[in-house]
Amino acid sequence: MSAAESPSVWLKLIRQPSTIIGGLITILAVLLAIFGYWISPDSSPDANRMIVEIASRPPGFRQQFLLLPKSPQPPEVSWWKRTLFGQPDRFTFIPIGSHEWDQDSVVVQQFIDEDLYDRVAFSLTLFSVDQHASTQTTSSDQKLNNQQSIVSVNPDRYIKEQRFLLGTDKFGRDMLSRLIIGTRISLLVGGIAMVLSLTIGLLLGSIAGFYGGKSDQVIMWLINVIWSIPTLLLVFAITLLLGKGFWQVFIAVGLTMWVNVARLVRGQLIATRNLEYVEAARALGYRDFRILVKHILPNIMGPVLVVAAANFASAIVVEAGLSFLGVGVQPPQPSWGAMIKENYNFIITNNPMLALAPGFAIMLLVLAFNLIGNGIRDALDVRS
Repeated sequence: MSAAESPSVWLKLIRQPSTIIGGLITILAVLLAIFGYWISPDSSPDANRMIVEIASRPPGFRQQFLLLPKSPQPPEVSWWKRTLFGQPDRFTFIPIGSHEWDQDSVVVQQFIDEDLYDRVAFSLTLFSVDQHASTQTTSSDQKLNNQQSIVSVNPDRYIKEQRFLLGTDKFGRDMLSRLIIGTRISLLVGGIAMVLSLTIGLLLGSIAGFYGGKSDQVIMWLINVIWSIPTLLLVFAITLLLGKGFWQVFIAVGLTMWVNVARLVRGQLIATRNLEYVEAARALGYRDFRILVKHILPNIMGPVLVVAAANFASAIVVEAGLSFLGVGVQPPQPSWGAMIKENYNFIITNNPMLALAPGFAIMLLVLAFNLIGNGIRDALDVRS
């Protein structure tokens, strides 16, 4: 029966406008999370390239940079490591107003502040690090001569103009890059919280609803205790117990989201455990585990999926709140809540987008999962 009904359910699901909109936003967020370090202008780990001279700049700000090779040069990382952790910067970004290449140096007007520049000269030997990074024994004269010839051919290699579409934060970091990389944090928190809530909720709810008796009383007592504690306060307590950090937040948020799932599963099992198909399975000698996993749970997963989507959205909001209060994901890892905390004072000044951009991102992602949950609910509604 389920095989015949599944196509119609999926057909109704993809016909829901809310599901399509939520799905497109979610797919875009997943792609940004996976390929963020390849898409974002700042591909350094955690998008943490600080250029304090250009701090708190408005959206659309443009700046020219002199790229000064670092010594020693950081090693090139593999495609896999860059996708996961980013690529350490090979250059120091020096903001400049103008530049002039000389025979043995480059003279720049280094940007200090608005309409304030400092004339600085950099020897061409500094750029030899980039050209001879793999050379073990080369004299300084040879490096200088080689660098002079290279720079004279292509000096613009070390000059870059960058546009900051969403501006820069108070540390001079690109807001767009941190917003993109921060998508990974929100999706991981929501995903892990959803998996934990489903695992714990299905396990405890199934035991309470299927067996009843003392096990039901004990589990319902635990559910009522957890239910009586405010979610944010409970997350605070677990976070303080586990400590501040990346994975601690995921576990803390996940351990507070299972109550809704457990109550729902328990209620559904109480309503279905004495139905004819369950009695038939018992009469055939099937074990309780098989009856639960293969016969009962597949028939009650519709409402559970709706709650799971809501838990995903709630976890994103809770994580953002924890990071805003300073007990969530710790700097320099980009979290949308922490980005709002760092820049919320700009809302009443001339650059509100620094705080509004991560707020809009949270709103869109939470809206996407709520729309998906509504679409699942409507697709499974037999009256529609």
